[in-house]
Amino acid sequence: MTSPLETAEDLAGLKRVVIEPLTRVEGHGKVTLLQDQEGHIRQARLHIAEFRGFEKFIQGRPYWELPVVVQRLCGICPVSHHLAAAKATDRLVGVTELTPTAEKVRRLMHYGQTLQSHALHFFHLASPDLLFGYDDEVHHRNILGLIQDHPELARQGVLLRKYGQEVIRVTAGRRVHGNGAIPGGVNKSVSPEERDTLKRDIGQVVRWGTEAVELIKRLFTHQLAYHSRFGSVPANTLSLVRGDGAFELYQGALRARDPEGRMIFDQVADRDYGEHLREAVKSWSYMKFPFIAELGPERGWYRVGPLARVNNCGFFPTALAEAERREFIALGKGAPVQSALAYHWARLIELLYCAEAIENLLEDPDISGDDLVTRGELQPSGIGVVEAPRGTLFHHYEIDSEGLVTKANLIVSTTNNNQAMNESIRQVAREYLDGNELTEPLLNRIEVAIRAYDPCLSCATHALGRMPLEVVLVDAAGGVVDHRYRQWDGGSSTLSTER
Repeated sequence: MTSPLETAEDLAGLKRVVIEPLTRVEGHGKVTLLQDQEGHIRQARLHIAEFRGFEKFIQGRPYWELPVVVQRLCGICPVSHHLAAAKATDRLVGVTELTPTAEKVRRLMHYGQTLQSHALHFFHLASPDLLFGYDDEVHHRNILGLIQDHPELARQGVLLRKYGQEVIRVTAGRRVHGNGAIPGGVNKSVSPEERDTLKRDIGQVVRWGTEAVELIKRLFTHQLAYHSRFGSVPANTLSLVRGDGAFELYQGALRARDPEGRMIFDQVADRDYGEHLREAVKSWSYMKFPFIAELGPERGWYRVGPLARVNNCGFFPTALAEAERREFIALGKGAPVQSALAYHWARLIELLYCAEAIENLLEDPDISGDDLVTRGELQPSGIGVVEAPRGTLFHHYEIDSEGLVTKANLIVSTTNNNQAMNESIRQVAREYLDGNELTEPLLNRIEVAIRAYDPCLSCATHALGRMPLEVVLVDAAGGVVDHRYRQWDGGSSTLSTER
């Protein structure tokens, strides 16, 4: 593949192939490929085809609404937005440390969320490709094929997700879009009866988590050379880690490494993220392109999520997950593992960790305490960062003296992975599609690379003000009343009737 093409002269004579919609991902997106007359792929791009303007329409709303409102971004990972916003509003009310009960209830909620999300992605969305092969018939390469050929595996996936959702219900009040976290703490603890109900099944959940890791290891190592190369691109990595370098999902500081594993920065406080991360905008996507400021936009893009977290951390604080991490890291022979398909392996190690962490929290008496909320003095700015299932998630809010939101910035996990996903699909296009007739099985390889990142495309869009925009006003009879088109040229935008 050659360098990206931009001008009309560059595009002349090229065939445009569109994969739309992307399947088995959350949200709506497409991939465009440009192919020359010899069949060579000249360009491959991931486009986000939807827009959600949460950063704009929450302006003017009172800060205490944020944890409940912003989680409507998504129905798959709402807890992540709920907790990131809650952590930001903690800062807005002047709280830097929660009560032990409040923090542990939030952690329990977060582990339940990550467990159910990872189970959903692997068993329902990704496993058909891994179990049946990328060339399998479309009508079979899906969850229905999984139920037909591997009913017990499908059942385990459903029950793992069900358990995670039950943890969310107990801690957040509802399985989807709950309200358990509030500024300065939580509004309920876990009752002894709820705790005992969750304890009854947690041993089985840990066993299923162990079996899931064993399954992905077998699938990955069965074709080790292929799976290690597929979608593999040398990327910087970013994640939260604990103060001692341990794996961390809820609290911690930022760590970034380069593709060889050398430290770029470490133990950066979440409130200082803006000193190290920037966001670029490109004319062909509604999703921004974050990068590490020290390295610049060309070299500073990075990867987040399970693969980054397992590569980045020094150890897992639970025994089973740590043993699996050591085996996983050995793949890299001293360097970070870079294969896109290794995301699945890392994701299931995290699922196992969450099961172990839930088991430990259910034995902690603080989980049923009654000291739930801390109060402080109102502050003008608040930042909350968590590790969502898909990667590092930033919520940043500013408020006025009346507590109304004046500014919001959300950098979501999939946005952080934007450039990495584009690089992976280019690698796949170069390796497997270039010079070939573009059949459905070959095009599916592009989707396989994207699915490995488990993108949440609906969460990741917020650049409308600087993007091309077409608006058509249609009357009741279907006639066009008015039409406006805004074209962005890289520096400014104009609104006109000319396209």
